[in-house]
Amino acid sequence: ADAKKQLAYTAAEYANFRARSAKEKEQTYSNAKGNVVAEILPVIDNLERAIAQDTNDYEALKKGVEMTLDGLMNALSKIGVEAYGENGDSFDPNFHNAVMHVEDEELGENVITDVFQKGYKIGDRVIRPAMVKTAN
Repeated sequence: ADAKKQLAYTAAEYANFRARSAKEKEQTYSNAKGNVVAEILPVIDNLERAIAQDTNDYEALKKGVEMTLDGLMNALSKIGVEAYGENGDSFDPNFHNAVMHVEDEELGENVITDVFQKGYKIGDRVIRPAMVKTAN
């Protein structure tokens, strides 16, 4: 009887542990999403203010867009997102997606000559590979 009671108690504790773990996992995921959104909201605010302006000053608009992009890149940096893919880098199929190739004797082997779309990663995890043109 004691063994049966102990087994029932252990099974109930395990069921509670599983439910608690699932709830904590969901809460952690929700908090992480909230932190990301909180970092991006100032960028959205800046874009909304830019749209609300009635101006024909192209240079001011361009400067505002550049400042907003800098703000977005800073927000992404704070959450661990890193942009990569520059001309002259070595091609790595784990990080780059080569969509074009050119033969050029002046350049080394597997050198990136053009970047059509930057890549982004968090730590070692690639979010989006860089779309590039390679030489040789």
